[in-house]
Amino acid sequence: AIGRDEPVGDFNNDTRLDIVVANSRNNYVNVLLGYENGSFAEETTYSVGSSPKSIAVGDFNNDTRLDIVVANYDSSDVSVLLGYGNGSFAKQTRYSVGFHPLSVAVGDFNNDTQLDIVVANYGSADVSVLLGYENGYFAEQQKKYSVGFGPSSVAVGDFNNDTRLDIVVANSWNNNVSVLLGYGNGSFAKQTRYSVGFHPLSVAVGDFNNDTRLDIVVANYDSNNVSVLLQYGVIVNEVAYASGGGSSLQCAIIGDLNNDTNMDIVLANYGTNNIGILFGYGNSSFENQMMLSTGINSHPTLIAIDDFNGDSIVDIAVVNNGTKQVGMLFGYGNRIFASQTSEGISSDSRPLAMVSGDLNNDKRSEIAIIYDRYDNVDIFGAYNRNSFAETRYSVGSHPQSVAVGDFNNDTRLDIVVANSWKNYVSVLLGYGNGSFAEQTTYLVGSGPSSVAVGDFNNDTRLDIVVANYDMHDVSVLLGYGNGSFAEQTTYSVDFSPYSVTVGDFNNDAQLDIVVANENSNNVSVLLGYGNGSFAEQTTYSVGSSPKSIAVGDFNNDTLLDIVVANYDSDNVSVLLGYGNGSFAEETRYLVGSGQYSVAVGDFNNDTRLDIVVANYGSDDVSVLLGYGNGSFAEQQKKYSVGSGLSSVAVGDFNNDTRLDIVVANENSNYVSVLLGYGNGSFAKQTTYSVGRSPRSVAVGDFNNDTRLDIVAANQDSNEKSSDTFNSSILISMFDGCW
Repeated sequence: AIGRDEPVGDFNNDTRLDIVVANSRNNYVNVLLGYENGSFAEETTYSVGSSPKSIAVGDFNNDTRLDIVVANYDSSDVSVLLGYGNGSFAKQTRYSVGFHPLSVAVGDFNNDTQLDIVVANYGSADVSVLLGYENGYFAEQQKKYSVGFGPSSVAVGDFNNDTRLDIVVANSWNNNVSVLLGYGNGSFAKQTRYSVGFHPLSVAVGDFNNDTRLDIVVANYDSNNVSVLLQYGVIVNEVAYASGGGSSLQCAIIGDLNNDTNMDIVLANYGTNNIGILFGYGNSSFENQMMLSTGINSHPTLIAIDDFNGDSIVDIAVVNNGTKQVGMLFGYGNRIFASQTSEGISSDSRPLAMVSGDLNNDKRSEIAIIYDRYDNVDIFGAYNRNSFAETRYSVGSHPQSVAVGDFNNDTRLDIVVANSWKNYVSVLLGYGNGSFAEQTTYLVGSGPSSVAVGDFNNDTRLDIVVANYDMHDVSVLLGYGNGSFAEQTTYSVDFSPYSVTVGDFNNDAQLDIVVANENSNNVSVLLGYGNGSFAEQTTYSVGSSPKSIAVGDFNNDTLLDIVVANYDSDNVSVLLGYGNGSFAEETRYLVGSGQYSVAVGDFNNDTRLDIVVANYGSDDVSVLLGYGNGSFAEQQKKYSVGSGLSSVAVGDFNNDTRLDIVVANENSNYVSVLLGYGNGSFAKQTTYSVGRSPRSVAVGDFNNDTRLDIVAANQDSNEKSSDTFNSSILISMFDGCW
């Protein structure tokens, strides 16, 4: 049997993983019991020896309950805490080992079905082996074996396929690892050393080439790389994989993060403030490192991997020394991770070791941490605020608007972005797994402010329409159905067109265009001929500075109507359609201050369309419930969100058949999601970080998992976040766990 030497485990037998972390300065360990949604309860603290440096878990007394062992650097001993199975632990029992123990691991070294302990002693350049008894106690007489200078990390595995556990140790001052082959009776052969990189700090084992033989991976602090040593009955020379200059590797662990049955490597890059993942090909080679940011000045030092939110997919827990926080990166199994940061950890001292497991049999995961120069263990965890994972894609300068559609007829959603400072639109074709190809750009008019899609020439291929703010016109780009588009054709509208959408306003089965003209205080309707061309505009007066427009049937006459958000007059205009392409005069409804965006949906499940408005000036959203006769309740419902609301969209984000709301907060650099109760009211916001100054938001299923995702256009970072700097869009993938 091999115990767990990563900082996770089910400490309360609830089938949910928990985490344990060592605090060296305070001489304690912290245990965090996990909830089924990936969040954690507040920490519980247990005293251990002086300056705990490393921690491992295992069942030392064969009661099916996980126990903890801690290596105490300054007191030169280990602390064993037996678990009660409810998340709590007995007081420590201590056992002397070598000088300055720095790392601990567990395994059955004498084949008696009882777990034993091995400790790397940094100060005495050896390892101590303590054989276990079935009652949770250990032999007082340790066995010691010489290794290299400065042993900093220890791991166990069967390296010669004789069914007996062996030991591997990273020697930080000799730039090598020591392998001690086990005899199966609790004793070991003399060390054999293998060269690795400079200043190896962490070692882990796994089968990286699918040959059923265990290999070794080492994190090298000063050479900023990892060494992989493959086994062919004996260990062979290393293969080095760079983690990036200045990364200052602190920790390396292994696991299958993308469900391809191949072992991957996860690295804590202290110097570059990120987690690195090397996805394995299963032939001992790896892809280039994928970086996951842990935050500015976070300086990650410790990692654990396991399923922390009960979705059967591997997640990553990371302890950040710089920010004194525990971060969670929840996995989706497709190389996408959603990041979440917990409350700060309890000590300002350097975190030295972390383990996790279900400590209290409540099917929730706990975390335990030990810190430098603190003689205790903290048990605690971080709440799961994730439901979306962020990916960023570069587009043009100041992306202003985003829309989605299948532009190449492959049944996968694609993205189009209007870039207001570059006078073109970016088209990003989707792969159907939540990722997208690099942008292809198409020229439009000056100052493109809004984009919409539809089939304007009835060829079953989606086309694009763009409102050009500076040119007072709209551009129509007809699609070829292969993801590419023809050159633009322009049509005049009024002054400063700010928003555009489409619909069939005269019931001729041909799509038409409607545009909100900010500086002429009206909307333009352009009726389509069905061949990709449009009639001249007809205008209708609305409020002051119309910023956004949406369409829907508000009076249940099967004819499309229009709603417009008027920024300066603090109201919305509703124009009921006659079904012949013309509209009645507006009716206005007061909402908040500075309306920037409007969307429609049935929020109370009465089959009547309602309106939601993003109020830029008052930092809230207004909901107006519809009566189904074209009128709306005067008493709006308001919900506070972030600062500078710039865009709103609707969709069912938690698959409960009730419409929810997502809002882009330009000044807060995040999007807000308000889950709907189905009665016209909404829960408080949940926020998700995106790029700088998100201006537009849209929804769609980008990875074909039947769950709605979010795409945001970030104006000042020139990227789209599909929740991503350059200019970008951000895409966020929903995991369905609310």
